Amino acid sequence: QVQLVESGGGLVQPGGSLRLSCAASGSIFSINYMAWFRQAPGKQRELVTKISSGGSTNYADSVKGRFTISRDNAKNTMALQMDSLKPEDTAVYYCNGFIKGSPISGWYTFWGQGTQVTVSS
Repeated sequence: QVQLVESGGGLVQPGGSLRLSCAASGSIFSINYMAWFRQAPGKQRELVTKISSGGSTNYADSVKGRFTISRDNAKNTMALQMDSLKPEDTAVYYCNGFIKGSPISGWYTFWGQGTQVTVSS
């Protein structure tokens, strides 16, 4: 079955950087968009950034200029480079992908288990 697994979370000081990775595995035929969401305590899960299969990107206003999303279609991986981190960025970050695979026909949204990012001095 298709799985998404995040890695790279941790504790970092304000102004620091982290790089998150997401690896898709399983019987994958194609991946359309991939995205990063995050959820802070007491808040709704929000879209942080999204990247299309062709490489087009969108960013939430709160992270523009600080975060960079990328993907490697050959390896079915995605990354989120986070620079100039702020305490407000503290959240669980989730990998998301719209994926076609086997044995089930059609497109489905898959989620990773989440990785904790904590920004604190």
